[in-house]
Amino acid sequence: MAAILDGLKVVELGEGIPAAHCARILGDFGAEVIKVEPPEGDVTRRHGPWPGDRPNPEASGLFLALNVNKLGITLDVATATGGEILLRLLGEADVFVTNLPLARLRALRLTYEDLASRYPRLIATYHTIFGLSGPYAEYAGDHLNASCAGTQAMGIGHPDREPLQMPLCMGGYQAGAAGFTASMAALLARQRSGAGQCVDIAEADVLATLYNITAVTTYPYRGVTGIRRGNHGSALYPDCLLQCKDGAVGLVCNQLAQWLRFLELMGMPEWTKLPRYRDRRKMAEEYADEVDALMAPWMMEHTKAELVAMCREKHIPLSPCNNAKDLMESEHLRARDAFVAVEHPMAGTVEHPAAPYKLSATPAAIRCPAPLLGEHNAAVLGERLGYDAAALAGLRQTGVI
Repeated sequence: MAAILDGLKVVELGEGIPAAHCARILGDFGAEVIKVEPPEGDVTRRHGPWPGDRPNPEASGLFLALNVNKLGITLDVATATGGEILLRLLGEADVFVTNLPLARLRALRLTYEDLASRYPRLIATYHTIFGLSGPYAEYAGDHLNASCAGTQAMGIGHPDREPLQMPLCMGGYQAGAAGFTASMAALLARQRSGAGQCVDIAEADVLATLYNITAVTTYPYRGVTGIRRGNHGSALYPDCLLQCKDGAVGLVCNQLAQWLRFLELMGMPEWTKLPRYRDRRKMAEEYADEVDALMAPWMMEHTKAELVAMCREKHIPLSPCNNAKDLMESEHLRARDAFVAVEHPMAGTVEHPAAPYKLSATPAAIRCPAPLLGEHNAAVLGERLGYDAAALAGLRQTGVI
């Protein structure tokens, strides 16, 4: 069965996460993705983690997971020859995906204004921190800046401490996913109009809107500009993370009956009979940490697994806080094929996160591992664009590839 995006041609140019994640999703569904790296390699090759903690640009776990289902070439697009080669590749492409900053795009003449007249059917998808327009468009930035600009940081951390950024570059992945969705919408529009278009994805926009609806609606309704509640949520107590014998669990008892069942499970401690601990709204808003401390001795007597089993039996909403080991060993995620073993020539067999979307008729699939640095130079530049062995050697000697 042909993949749903079989025949779609994508060129990816950029470093880091957003463009690579966007292009990976396109590749998961069958698009041919040519990843263009600088001759020294994508920055994620130097990020790790690496097998045995020994730095190896060909075995970075981050790079390998982001770049399955791609052909890989090296190209210094700032050189005249490298720039011309890139334009030739774009001439055969349906989608151009990049996360170069606007100033860099201008210097390389890769803005949509530069490309549109030459490639009228091209979908050009740009991932930046602040977007291609507006007063911040020229600003450089990273995931930290997007977390702050989108107000995500104001909601992460403890109220008496400084804000925190979103962990693990989450904004970059979310921007990449938004880029994929918007690129597909542009491709559908092209089927009707025959024309390509510019797709402008700003990571700060994604965090400020799609992933920030609660804060955006709370301010005009209640005048609240930002709330950091630490390990507590905004509902009635308990809506929190609590430490236990071997980690932490999340406990949410929105219904009074659920909270009463949990108190019964705890043996109805004497403190629960005091009037101070009967108003769950006040407990949540005024002295949640105090109640946490009262619950702590009983919680610390039990493991995550024990608490989950007891609460399931009593129909109490509680879940374990998984660490990476728990995640990889989860029987539920294993049953859903959330991880896939991929054989790589330098890293060996590595488990990657599989596609987090399951289509019954046209499923995503990993067809090949992430490329070695410049692995497909000969295939792409030689066989497709006509550079013979001597010409490729010249490009290598002059630093173009």
